[in-house]
Amino acid sequence: MPTEGRLTWAAATRSGTRKETNDDSWIVFSSDAAGSETHGESGTCALEERDLVFAVSDGMGGGNAGDLASSLILKRMAEVIPETFKAAASGFFPDSLNHLSGAIRAVHADVNAAAMEDEARKGMAATLAIAWFSPENMYLANVGDSRIYHCRAGKTEQLTKDHTIAWGQLARGQIREIEFRSHPRRSALYEVIGGGRENISPHYAAVSFRSGDRFLVCSDGLIDGVWDRHIGDALTQEATPESCRDRLLTRSLANAGGDDTTLIVIYVG
Repeated sequence: MPTEGRLTWAAATRSGTRKETNDDSWIVFSSDAAGSETHGESGTCALEERDLVFAVSDGMGGGNAGDLASSLILKRMAEVIPETFKAAASGFFPDSLNHLSGAIRAVHADVNAAAMEDEARKGMAATLAIAWFSPENMYLANVGDSRIYHCRAGKTEQLTKDHTIAWGQLARGQIREIEFRSHPRRSALYEVIGGGRENISPHYAAVSFRSGDRFLVCSDGLIDGVWDRHIGDALTQEATPESCRDRLLTRSLANAGGDDTTLIVIYVG
């Protein structure tokens, strides 16, 4: 099959030094009409018969609520996304972005419902960055400040939008990256999954991909210790997802490491 249909990845997560519990979660799973199959921290898989999904979630809340929120979100995404294949097998062909939107709204309601069951979980919430690869396109969504980057021919861009006022100022050119990194409201999210909020407005996009493309899905803990140029250099220069992952993780932990740090590096072809 064409090299565009083969993905190789490497993932990792590390607890931050500010607390004992790691509130980040990540997942890699393949999906078809039979359901989903979860994969390990590194591997290679073809898109010939099954889609591949990569996601990172950063939880927030007291006690174990953040850890629970992030893991619940990813578990439910692995349950809901295969429904699109079941619909197609029955003669219906739902739009992937619309299906992804419906899946996120359902998971948002699930997190809020779980929070209401226990006072200790009240207000629990999490971010989400999800990259869903089909043979035709990569469909993405994000809520909060977990990110997805795309590197092609040495040019790297952030595909997601941080849901903070500070990032909006950065995107409009009102502040520079150095000012963004020290902004007092950099981590003040106005969009999260859960949190007791009734509505949610994720960012969605469909992106074409080809052999040689490289992607990064990560939590904001990684960004604390690496700049955009470091991400671009690693994605461009490293020969394998494992070496790229290790380079970024090592640098981030050396420069920061206070927050939980999670990343998935994906190479196409």
